Amino acid sequence: MVSKSEQLLIVVSILEGHHFPKRPKHMLIVEAKFDGEQLATDPVDHTDQPEFATELAWEIDRKALHQHRLQRTPIKLWCFALDPVSSAKEPIGYILLDLRTAQETKQAPKWYPLLNNKYTKFKSEIQISIALETDTKAPVDSFKAKGAPPRDGKVPASLSGLEPKDIVAVLNEEGGYHQIGPADYCTDFFVMSVTIAFATQLEQLIPCTMKLPERQPKFFFYYSLLGNDVTNEPFSDLINPNFEPERASVRIHSSVEILRVYLALQPKLQIHLCCGDQSLGSTEIPLTGLLEKGSSEISQRPVTVEGAFILDPPNRAKQKLAPIPVELAPTVGVSVALQREGVDTQSLIQLNTQNERVPQHSKKRVLTPIKEKLTEPKSPSVSPLPPHNQSPPTKDDATESEVESLQFDKDTKPNPKATNLAVPASVAQPVTIANASETASGQKIAVPATSHHFCFAIDLRSIHDLEVSFPINCVLRYSYPFFGSAAPIMTNPPIEVRKNMEVFLPQSYCAFDFATMPHQLQDTFLRIPLLIELWHKDKMSKDLLLGIARIQLSNILSSEKTRFLGSNGEQCWRQTYSESVPIIAAQGSNNRIINLSYTMTLEDYGLVKMREIFVSDSSQGLSAVQQKPSSLPPAPSEIQTEPRETLEYKAALELEMWKEMQEDIFENQLKQKELAHMQALAEEWKKRDRERESLVQKKVAEYTILEGKLQKTLIDLEKREQQLAITETELQRERKELKSERERNLQELQDSVRRAKEDCVHQVELERLKVKQLEEDKHRLQQQLKDAENKYKILEKEFHQFKDQQSNKPEIRLQSEINLLTLEKREQESQMARLKKQQEELEQMRLRYLASEEKDTVNTERQELLDIRNELNRLRQQEQKQYQDSREIASGKMDGPHGSVMEEGLDDYLTRLIEERDTLMRTGVYNHEDRIISELDRQIREVLAKNNASN
Repeated sequence: MVSKSEQLLIVVSILEGHHFPKRPKHMLIVEAKFDGEQLATDPVDHTDQPEFATELAWEIDRKALHQHRLQRTPIKLWCFALDPVSSAKEPIGYILLDLRTAQETKQAPKWYPLLNNKYTKFKSEIQISIALETDTKAPVDSFKAKGAPPRDGKVPASLSGLEPKDIVAVLNEEGGYHQIGPADYCTDFFVMSVTIAFATQLEQLIPCTMKLPERQPKFFFYYSLLGNDVTNEPFSDLINPNFEPERASVRIHSSVEILRVYLALQPKLQIHLCCGDQSLGSTEIPLTGLLEKGSSEISQRPVTVEGAFILDPPNRAKQKLAPIPVELAPTVGVSVALQREGVDTQSLIQLNTQNERVPQHSKKRVLTPIKEKLTEPKSPSVSPLPPHNQSPPTKDDATESEVESLQFDKDTKPNPKATNLAVPASVAQPVTIANASETASGQKIAVPATSHHFCFAIDLRSIHDLEVSFPINCVLRYSYPFFGSAAPIMTNPPIEVRKNMEVFLPQSYCAFDFATMPHQLQDTFLRIPLLIELWHKDKMSKDLLLGIARIQLSNILSSEKTRFLGSNGEQCWRQTYSESVPIIAAQGSNNRIINLSYTMTLEDYGLVKMREIFVSDSSQGLSAVQQKPSSLPPAPSEIQTEPRETLEYKAALELEMWKEMQEDIFENQLKQKELAHMQALAEEWKKRDRERESLVQKKVAEYTILEGKLQKTLIDLEKREQQLAITETELQRERKELKSERERNLQELQDSVRRAKEDCVHQVELERLKVKQLEEDKHRLQQQLKDAENKYKILEKEFHQFKDQQSNKPEIRLQSEINLLTLEKREQESQMARLKKQQEELEQMRLRYLASEEKDTVNTERQELLDIRNELNRLRQQEQKQYQDSREIASGKMDGPHGSVMEEGLDDYLTRLIEERDTLMRTGVYNHEDRIISELDRQIREVLAKNNASN
């Protein structure tokens, strides 16, 4: 048992965190898991510095703590983001705490970063400290059933005055019973009994890492019945537990209703299989089925809960062990009965009269559970002999092979396994006992031998015709327990085989000597073939099973028999058989891998020799020696007799014979003791061998499950690695594509920028040329405008002079001058119109390319043009007036000279229009679609039309 000082508490203090993102709609919670038990903190706000301020503790003893430290069991803390609305938990990250860092001295807390953090942009950390503290409230028994807190059971209406916490079992020492409930409500007496009848497959509960005592370990069942600790008689054999069924009973003073409530409030009955102070496994038996609601069966007959209950290891849930198959599950047969006193008392009395082994402690005044030994009839094959029997060894204490026959009969399973030259299980016969009234030579025991001595030899000669394309480094392996040994036979060393080769196998011959009956040999050879396994040995990897060959051993029984003489001259028979069999692939399709050539030989040496054992009783021999001298008649002294006929000689002869007889008796007794000791050793060896074999089978099953899990994990890891490789390849390809696309886009952008710069430079150059051309046109037009103004001033001056002279000169001269003035006026009007249009175009261009810089200049020129236009309009009006006046003065005198002047003016005007158009087109600034060129073309067409009309 574990003392209080051995109990500890593992305390994990979760203080605060930092570097968390703010999530107002979520809460933070930390869950810690250790040894199969999970604890959690209270939810706190999801801020950048959450404050948990919580301590989590686990109860543990020093031995378990040492085991956990050796196994490096971690404490895993998961941090979750909790949504209060949907109660959904979102994992953020986890922390692994090393249990070896926990000390009983207080340590400063440390900051632990969250592993696999979901918030990749934040380095979230939690401040944690781990320590060990002494548990002052630990239970005394680590595997004793713990008292559960009172459940919220419903008390019937008839017991409305009672609280569930008042319904407890109290021992009444004077009355020798347990009282459940207040005395006013207790009206009946009941008897509750627990019987442990049998147990099976208990070896499955022994952990692979557990060390049992060197001597025979003692196992027992333990449970607590109404606060009384009960254990059954210890036993040492887990494979075949041999213990007498025991019943533990207690008297209860209560009522049916109170008892029903009490059973509903109590936990299940826990039964533990123990070795020393350690629990190997336990099971729970529900007690609520004894008194079901509304049932009155207990008033008529006892109520029971019985069956075979599966024992579970105490750490199966904690270590997440794989489930054991039902046929291999450890079970214990338990029966729990509850009956009212006075009901079915006859059967109870009969049961008590059969009991002969009631422990003394059941007779104490303080009522503890009454333990009863329930005797059951046992099979005669396993019943021990009486101690006073001096007969020779019988079927129960014979040789090792006969013990095997007992096991064979008990298990009702064939066991062809036998030792070399030992009688097999199937042919073990009971021993015949001679008459006890034999002479002084002793009792003679004849052991008949109906078995034959066989020798089976097999030679795996060679392998050839390899079908696979790659070379193999192979060994052959087989095992046939019927020959007396389950150890595998292997060829050695491994040999390399290639295609189109025949290789002879080294160390491939093996012979087996055994004894069995011919019909059993024939039946075994017909039923069980010999399986030859082909293994590929590789130093760099695990051995690989390539294929299996099936050799039908019954073929040798049909081969020809040949006679030969044995070593002692007895007649023996030999049979030989050779053939070649294919080795079929162990996995996948049934394809042939290679052929195997072998030879097998079976030799029959005949019946096993009969053995005779002589045993004499020492008392009988002694009495015979003492009686014979007294019965001899006295010889007369006067008669001369032969020396061998004298009494002295006969007495000496009898004495020597008695000595020899005593020596034989002593030797026979030594042989008998040796045989008994050998049998005990054989039984103990076989029991230990069965235990080891069972443990090996259990370990093999566990390792098979672990291997399956490991293979599954390896497959998952391979799939994950393949997925990661594919993802990495895809990522690299996408990176290359993105890089090339980026370089391409960068190159295109650079080309676009370069082209845009070149276009801008070219456009700026063109605009500069246009502006330069426009400036030149502007200067030219301004010069023309000045020339026109000068010419206009000259004409105006001449007009004034003409006007002055008009009154003095003749009318013809006046008329000609009027015509000239009219032509000039028209020319000036056309020039003014052209200048106006050109000025508008120039103004638009200046507004387009020199918007802000030349705005004032353009406005000024526009104003000047407007002034010129107004002046021209004014001059036009004056000329019209003058023209009207001149027409009035010279009516009818304009026909001759005026026609020639008009024609000469149109030609000059047409020539000037064409020159202006060509000049503008040569600059490259204008094209035929521009407004000024279209206007010049229109004027040219009009002048041509007028010229053609005048002609």
